[in-house]
Amino acid sequence: MTEERADAFDAFYRDTSRRLLRYAYGLTGDPGEAQDLVQEAYARAWQRWRRLPGYDDPEAWLRLVVNRLSTDRWRRLRVRRAHSAAAAPLPPADPPSEDTVLLVRAMRTLPEAHRHALALRYLLDRSVADIAAETGVPEGTVKSWLSRGRAALATALNLDPAPGAVRSPEPSPPGGARNVH
Repeated sequence: MTEERADAFDAFYRDTSRRLLRYAYGLTGDPGEAQDLVQEAYARAWQRWRRLPGYDDPEAWLRLVVNRLSTDRWRRLRVRRAHSAAAAPLPPADPPSEDTVLLVRAMRTLPEAHRHALALRYLLDRSVADIAAETGVPEGTVKSWLSRGRAALATALNLDPAPGAVRSPEPSPPGGARNVH
């Protein structure tokens, strides 16, 4: 698209976008949904910009697109609601275990890169090579993130460096018995 046409589209957008957003909000009653509809309408207008300026009223065409998108939205909601009403209710989910809560809390203390690498490795079963490819870093960096992340988790969770061993934060009671958490 030539720069002249792009400039014409920009001017068209600036001239019509506020009115179209008010119209979409009036249809939906939801500002976020209205923004989504308007964004989609302008995306479609951009795709047809070679022909659209030749229409009698290009803004009316945008309103028609928003109207149809809004109608489709309501139709989808009705279908989804009918499907949900016909389906058996899902059983209530069990609350997370104490271990899960502690692990999530500890994960939040980690740097984002370490947390991301650990989640990919242990929650999605990704290899070091896959993680390196996805994150765009060398495999050695991924190994470092995993190692440092595990060490930080062990510290945050009060775990001994030996796998599976747990350090007791309380002094041992008489008789040598220890609490294991």
